[in-house]
Amino acid sequence: MVEKRVAGVAQALYWTWLRHPRWSIAARGALAAGVAWVVGIYVPHPLGDFPYYAPLGAIIATTSTLVRSVKDSYRVTVAVLLGAGIARLAQEFLPVGPFSIALVIGVALLCAGWKFFGDQGSWVANSALFVLILGNADALSFVGSFAGLVALGALVGIGLNLLLPPLPLTPTENALDGLSALLAGQIEDLAESLEESSDVDAEDWERRRVAIQPVLEETRVSVRESRDAAKAGSHPRVRRYRRWTEGQDARAQELETVAASVDVVVTLLVDTAEPVRLPEDLCEPLVGVLRSLAGVLRADAWGEDRDELVDALREQVRDFRQGVVDRSSDPGEGLVVGSVAVALRRAADAFASTRPDDAEEEMVRGETE
Repeated sequence: MVEKRVAGVAQALYWTWLRHPRWSIAARGALAAGVAWVVGIYVPHPLGDFPYYAPLGAIIATTSTLVRSVKDSYRVTVAVLLGAGIARLAQEFLPVGPFSIALVIGVALLCAGWKFFGDQGSWVANSALFVLILGNADALSFVGSFAGLVALGALVGIGLNLLLPPLPLTPTENALDGLSALLAGQIEDLAESLEESSDVDAEDWERRRVAIQPVLEETRVSVRESRDAAKAGSHPRVRRYRRWTEGQDARAQELETVAASVDVVVTLLVDTAEPVRLPEDLCEPLVGVLRSLAGVLRADAWGEDRDELVDALREQVRDFRQGVVDRSSDPGEGLVVGSVAVALRRAADAFASTRPDDAEEEMVRGETE
């Protein structure tokens, strides 16, 4: 009885941990910073005089995936050296003061825009300011210590990521769920508009197009991070969840295709010289297809029931296409309705079986960053 309670508490704590991936980032960063500090204390002079710079590099390396942590650490090291070089050059010709600080920061910020640095470009200005103000007494020693300890701390962080590679699967799953729900809501609203008046408000859907773009981009970034994390393929922890990461990648492609297909449908019905008003015998089946598409998007992407919903959707799309073929209409209307049918078929065909085959993966629905 006691063992069951302990197991239940442990399971509850585990799932709480999984639902809050920020906790693992904090734990990994704190551990790496502490280890980097200790390592920084015991390195030889003059590096050992500034051990507090080592945790900076450790934090950089532990707040992202393994592959990205290596790239970021390299970029930060180069940025620190470049900023230090700019400050050191200014020290040779100018005293420390408002003018020299403004000049150094201006040049550093220009260099920070170099594409190579990505989102780590701010370290050029940070390094330049540190070296210019704090390293005036013994500039060369300070520059070497600052850059060396940041790089050393980054190595500590990378080592920790090698031992416990971060897998941002939970944030990616949340992003995919959010995008799927947003698309489903828009499709349901489109179906309702067609059902009520057989036409669509152009201004309303233009606002919806704008609103969905940030969500699409956020999802792309999350999926890209999961894909980068999966590149640490030799680690057992990564291999264990490889099927899930592949499923997330496939699901992201599904949602991208659905979003593009719905946009095509709206464009065909609204963004034309003369908006098309669908005949009733085509509008009703189109509404049914859209509602079925929304139902697939709202279904559990990892559940077995979704396959049946996808099959039903494809059957409805086939019926709609056949209705378009059988119906005689003027060339302009026929072209638009036929293109709508093609877009819907593309959306229906995008859905694949992304459900994990491994029952253990199916149970474990969250991994921390």
